[in-house]
Amino acid sequence: MILAETPRRKLVTQLVNWGHWFALLNIVIAVTIAAIYILNSPAPGSPIGTFYLFTNWISHIGFLTFFGFVILILPLCYLVPNAKAVKILSSVLAAFALALLAFDALLYNKYGVHLSLNSAQLIRNETQTAIAQFGWQQWGFLLLLFTVWLSFQLIVANALWQRISRLQKRKLGLPISIFFVSCFVISHALHVWADANLYQPIVQQDNMFPLSYPATAKTLMARYSLLDIEDYQQRKALQFNQTIKGIAYPAEPVYCSVNTSNKVLLLSVIEGEMPSAIAGLSKFENHYQLQTSVDSGITTILYGLPELYHGALQNYSPLLLQLPNSMGLQVSLYLKDTNNRRLSAYQKDWQNFKQALFDSSSNLSIGFVQAQQISELLSSEVLAEYRVIVSNLDDQSALNNPLFTNVTINRSMGSLEDIAPTALNLLGCAAKSQAYSTGHSLTQKSNLNYIVSTQGNKVLLLTDKQRIEIMNNGNVRVFDLKTGDEVFSQVDPNILSQGIKHLSRFSAKRANKPF
Repeated sequence: MILAETPRRKLVTQLVNWGHWFALLNIVIAVTIAAIYILNSPAPGSPIGTFYLFTNWISHIGFLTFFGFVILILPLCYLVPNAKAVKILSSVLAAFALALLAFDALLYNKYGVHLSLNSAQLIRNETQTAIAQFGWQQWGFLLLLFTVWLSFQLIVANALWQRISRLQKRKLGLPISIFFVSCFVISHALHVWADANLYQPIVQQDNMFPLSYPATAKTLMARYSLLDIEDYQQRKALQFNQTIKGIAYPAEPVYCSVNTSNKVLLLSVIEGEMPSAIAGLSKFENHYQLQTSVDSGITTILYGLPELYHGALQNYSPLLLQLPNSMGLQVSLYLKDTNNRRLSAYQKDWQNFKQALFDSSSNLSIGFVQAQQISELLSSEVLAEYRVIVSNLDDQSALNNPLFTNVTINRSMGSLEDIAPTALNLLGCAAKSQAYSTGHSLTQKSNLNYIVSTQGNKVLLLTDKQRIEIMNNGNVRVFDLKTGDEVFSQVDPNILSQGIKHLSRFSAKRANKPF
């Protein structure tokens, strides 16, 4: 007796075949969207790292998309007896999932974090701010954009359904499956090797893609004497890659106006004991010194960037000096010993620096002075005329290093990287500090509740309670901010990722033309 295939079984077979081709097309789209993660992350810097990036990109995004097909769309093929309904529901799910991936990619691009419970507070704050600024045009545009995207999915779903018999004859399923499985196996095998050998071009990519948990085998390798776990921990604690092949300074063009009547005075003690109090100035206690030397502190104040970039800044003029000068403001700099030719146009000797200050002829005066010279400069007339900020660079042993100022501080914490944005803001420049500095203006309120910088061979992240030291390979140590004692507590990886992303904003594959 010949058993004919029932119409229902035939429909299910066609829907499953259609679903696999629909999933493949959306894998291609998802992989394309995921290129945003790659374009906004530092390059691996080695052929092996680049090869791993390619295999991980294809396999991980392909796996996520196919997994979504298996749990969301494949059951519809068996449970819903109507082909049209399956195509519509599948298109809606695919459109929504890919829109979510695009949102996560944009979130990673801006903040260095992925969608998760840990990033929920950040997303809620940003969403509230964005929605408050939305009008009906913006909502209409978003609705139109999603409608177009959903229409594309519906058109594709219907086109594949009409051509399913023709596509099945091509016998492409096996080669495509072998390609994705090979990429998956190769990427995880490379990561096991890289993790055991602390190979930075691969390890640094661990948090690039959403829901990424690359394979490691340290415990297994140690059990079979293939890895000395103690030696591994020692090498991990010591390894840090500070190589900057190029710098984008500023990260984007800076446009702003300035107020020619505003006057700012920045003083930094580079020798001698800082006074415990300065008449006419208030003390900002929560200011931190993260630099390892006086020279490093000087560079940080002038450029607003951490030690990580100092070696690449030699051929660039500080925007703190160049921008006001280009707008006709008088800028004077007192720095006794320097080999930076980019500063010579602004330098004055001690007498001329004092005279410009006492005459109020200088709009921006920056002096790196001895402690006893502070009182010589801060007369009542100068304090009345200038917005003053005094910092201390001489004591490198103290993490907490208060500022003295007659400016209203609106930040809970600060560092030397904040001084350049603060000075430009006081001169009337409203440009975003993210374009030229890793710091923020101390006069402006911010939702950020941490400071991130680099110190020697490590990244430092300071919260209101902790000092977190991060090696470039991901090794983390946590200390109590007040006592300095090491504590063993969990650290939010999203904050660490956001901090690293914030620091790496000025890195570039090739150095820009000197500014």
